[in-house]
Amino acid sequence: MVTFLIILLIIACVALGLFVLIQNPKGGGLATGGGTSNMFGVQRTGDVLEKGSWVLLTAIVVLTLAVTTIAKTSGGSAAVGNSAIQERLDKTPSPSPIGGSLNNTKPAPAPAPAQSDSTKK
Repeated sequence: MVTFLIILLIIACVALGLFVLIQNPKGGGLATGGGTSNMFGVQRTGDVLEKGSWVLLTAIVVLTLAVTTIAKTSGGSAAVGNSAIQERLDKTPSPSPIGGSLNNTKPAPAPAPAQSDSTKK
């Protein structure tokens, strides 16, 4: 079920990208470079593409929320805690936040500095 929804989500994303690329620029923002206005363009096609973009955007939001909800509640293939990696992470001890080591052995003391002859000859 989750895989099917993810495939639908990918198809909706690709379709939204195509809808955005097909649309004519409206002449706002950075596209206004002088007299390049689309006053006499086809208006109905733009309305259909704009409504299609909004529908696809809504479908992407709904599909994303559905995938997230189904994966968390029903224990789908992406459920947390079912993988071997998660089991290994649960078994390993976590390091101390104050910088202590995992083993409780004391480190070996540092060797004493070598005595050098400080007298001048």
